[in-house]
Amino acid sequence: MRQGEPQIYGPKFKGVMIGKSQLKSPQQSPPRAIIDNFNVIGNPFKGNDIALHDDVLATAITAAPRDYQLICKFIYTYIGSTPTVNAYRRELERLAQWCWFVQQRSVVDLSREEIEDFVRFAIKPPIAWIGRKNVARFVTLDGERQPNPDWRPYVVSVSKSDAQDGKTPSKKLYAPSQASIQAIFSVLSSFYDYLVEEEIIDNNPVKAIRQKSKFLRKDHNRAIVRRISNLQWDYVIETVAQLADVDQSHERTLFIMNCLFAMYLRVSELVWDERSQPVMGDFRRDADGFWWFHVTGKGNKDRTISVSDEMLEALSRYRLARGLSKLPALGEMNPLIPKNKGHGGLSSTRQIRRIVQSCFDATFERMKSEGMLEDATELRTATVHWLRHTGISEDVKTR
Repeated sequence: MRQGEPQIYGPKFKGVMIGKSQLKSPQQSPPRAIIDNFNVIGNPFKGNDIALHDDVLATAITAAPRDYQLICKFIYTYIGSTPTVNAYRRELERLAQWCWFVQQRSVVDLSREEIEDFVRFAIKPPIAWIGRKNVARFVTLDGERQPNPDWRPYVVSVSKSDAQDGKTPSKKLYAPSQASIQAIFSVLSSFYDYLVEEEIIDNNPVKAIRQKSKFLRKDHNRAIVRRISNLQWDYVIETVAQLADVDQSHERTLFIMNCLFAMYLRVSELVWDERSQPVMGDFRRDADGFWWFHVTGKGNKDRTISVSDEMLEALSRYRLARGLSKLPALGEMNPLIPKNKGHGGLSSTRQIRRIVQSCFDATFERMKSEGMLEDATELRTATVHWLRHTGISEDVKTR
């Protein structure tokens, strides 16, 4: 068998070679997920025990195991940052699937022209490769990890307001954003730089692409900064406070909303992950009596945020509701945002996004019921990040 020629063993035909003519085109069938979570895979630098799942290996080219090792090792070097790991895994998984199942090539052997072909493919992927919702790559069945048959490399979505109206996204309308296309170049260039450093290849083919502009639109207009109005924020925080007055479990929700607005935190800066575990002791008072919040943010960079009087009041209310002292002690290790069940801090950014969305939804319904539908409309499309923009916009007026 020639190097790069696929060994095709379907799940029902183990041990039996099947000709390509008997199978659907790779672009007519969705590929299997390749890279599981690293708490399942393990550390790829410790031995050679990581391996492709049998269901993937069965239809992959002979070079796939080596490609898989290289990709996992590269991604693992960023294990301290969950967002970076997820972004790199997403792009390199797509690259590997295109190489192995469409081009019958190793990721190591791609030329500049083939990289450009992949970018074109990623901008307009086959319908069979597109899903309508994000699902886990792998699932556990009968105690064994299996590729999730519902998972797809690409996902199409509709706006938040359309989703609330029950509209279903059309796969034919899939179109990556300019930021997503730029991310393809960024991730691939970093990966091939790594292969050069490891002396696997001689040159980075991505850097040889001189006309990336043909894939990216140049927009000279400044991007619109999304934010909610002061009136909308007043209604949001009042609505959540009313919920907390009735049900103490909403005190955590109220505190989360205040953190995102008053300290303009990113969602990732509130959760426990490999990078940081935010605790109450991250609130610290200086020698002059002023309070500061210390956080590890984007790019693993530490920053210090001044705590306003309003935020300090919100912190005190939240701590008293949790049965803690009014203000944190030096070195206090209580989680900033604890889990409702179990120990430790909340580790799901998705859960925080759902909490914020429920606040926006409740506020929208309240404003609508009070005859303020026009003023409430933007809350239907608002996202968590809007709170950060809103908080910053308000702060620059006074700080």
